[in-house]
Amino acid sequence: MDKLLATIRSPDDLKRLSPKDLERLADEMREALCRLAGTRTAHFASNLGVVELALALHTTFDFARDRLIWDTGHQIYPHKMITGRYDEFPTIRTRGGLMGYPNPAESEYDLFLTGHAGCSVSTALGLKCGDDLLRPGEGRHVVAVIGDGAFTSGIVFEAMNHAAGLKKKLIVVLNDNKMAICPRVGGLAEYLDRLRMAPFYTGLKLDVQKFLTSVPLIGDSMERFLSQVKDAIKAGMLGGMLFEEMGFHYVGPVEGHSLRQLQRYLERVRTFHGPVLLHVVTEKGHGFQPAADDPVTFHSPAPFTRENGTVVPVARRSATSYTQTARDAILAQMRRNPKVAVITAAMCQGNMLEPVRDEFPSRFFDVGICESHAVAFAAGLAKAGMRPIVDIYSTFLQRSHDQIFQEVALQNLPVVLMLDRAGVVGPDGPTHHGAFDLAYLRPFPNLVVMAPGDAADLEAMLDFALACDAPCAIRYPKAAAVTLDRDAAPIERGRAEVLRRGADATIVACGAVVPAALAAVERLCGEGLEVGVINARFVKPLDADTILRAVRLCPVVLTVEEGCLMGGFGSAVLEAACEAGVDTSRIRRLGLPDRFIEHGERGELLADLGLDAEGICRAVRAARAQHGTLPVSSTSIRAAATRP
Repeated sequence: MDKLLATIRSPDDLKRLSPKDLERLADEMREALCRLAGTRTAHFASNLGVVELALALHTTFDFARDRLIWDTGHQIYPHKMITGRYDEFPTIRTRGGLMGYPNPAESEYDLFLTGHAGCSVSTALGLKCGDDLLRPGEGRHVVAVIGDGAFTSGIVFEAMNHAAGLKKKLIVVLNDNKMAICPRVGGLAEYLDRLRMAPFYTGLKLDVQKFLTSVPLIGDSMERFLSQVKDAIKAGMLGGMLFEEMGFHYVGPVEGHSLRQLQRYLERVRTFHGPVLLHVVTEKGHGFQPAADDPVTFHSPAPFTRENGTVVPVARRSATSYTQTARDAILAQMRRNPKVAVITAAMCQGNMLEPVRDEFPSRFFDVGICESHAVAFAAGLAKAGMRPIVDIYSTFLQRSHDQIFQEVALQNLPVVLMLDRAGVVGPDGPTHHGAFDLAYLRPFPNLVVMAPGDAADLEAMLDFALACDAPCAIRYPKAAAVTLDRDAAPIERGRAEVLRRGADATIVACGAVVPAALAAVERLCGEGLEVGVINARFVKPLDADTILRAVRLCPVVLTVEEGCLMGGFGSAVLEAACEAGVDTSRIRRLGLPDRFIEHGERGELLADLGLDAEGICRAVRAARAQHGTLPVSSTSIRAAATRP
């Protein structure tokens, strides 16, 4: 099945293969990707598009010695197949298996654990400078591979500006497939489109460049004249003037699925002194026609089978997700209020915002992979009188931390931050878990921070946020939306919701762990315990009165959150108790420990972390075992617990 691929134990094995063998190997690699996509959700179209590029890089350079950084990293699968991990490849994105992103713990060929876009040029330049300082004379090549979607990130241009000033020998490979996850946007995208249409390929451009650099400049008037001639020729024949003016040699565009052409031009750029950008044109989904025709759907498709040349999705029961609930709530708000606008950062599909984009194109803004700009842009909209919603994954919103502080919270502007994928996200692993949002949002004055306990809370919180005179953040998980069976109390600023009272313990649940807390209580009730549950709703301002009342009356209070314990919701409760002079020894916290959480299915990870119903039961039992003696009489506690 994988006759050639099974023999590749390291990139050295590639160098014994003929050009025809390498082409057959590329076919086998694509077939392995298709088999994987039939078993689980995985990044698919992006990996199909870089098979030849991965082979060309590893047959041109020696990355056991040279340096290679894959930006973002979700296109790492072909690289993993040919760097000694073929046997483990079927385990990718499973608990205990290969990570779906670069991982230095797996291989010397993975230098950084990457998962956020735009940082490759910066880290590659740092590697080059470090090598030159510590290992002068070794002449290691340093290559950064970055997609055209990630290329719009501001940090890329900061790094290129620095690289041009240092004049270091650095190779940036721009993998241009006209896509991020969704089609790329903005002026740079249009510029790259024009370059893709350039009639001249690099051979002529390199010759012209060589000629121009050899033209002598003699005398002031002649120097001015020849300088103008050189600029005119470069503008007319040498595309990539933007990059040339930034101090990078521009080479391209080069056909990204011609292995021989890629090898030829990679060999050429190896010889350049100073920074060079090699513009490689690829097709996302190349080699699998359904993915090439619809790269958005096939970016990370649900498992499918192939029957008679057609794609048949593997039947799965699909429940409404929190992402869908948030999208529908946003859409309803935009229909009611012409001042509401929505902003996303290249995640229209991930946030399921296509209906919003299609119905309200003038109030929908996809800014590309530019989260800092997204938040600052939202601040401008809010200052003008709009009610902007910034819909971004929790892990990516971290990139706009300073703008949340400076442009939003400090100005007290009514921007709504919708943090999708909060908490544990599953197979994408530590780069994508939304573990830190509560800790990094809590310190900002003016900012209201909420976590819905169910789908009804999420819709009501968006209503509240859009009517609030302050910036608001709402976090919710990548999970099926649950609707609790109760008459939900209205959302009031800084007010928690008491779902049930109990004399033996109280669980204060923050966000999506509320259903698990209620399930745990049912089990504990079967053991004869009376356990209360509080749906915290607000992390800031915290409902200290309701929560500390439980602390005063119960021998045990357990806070539960799907976020980091350090600085998170449980920390807020401890701070409030300390401030009020309440005994904190009864408070126990359950949440994400002080380590990066590995990849695996969401349910598996929550069980491992003790954040499922059984884990919450264990935590309550353990806390009661430590604090079994009631500080006041059991009768008075039970009486107080029954009062509204």
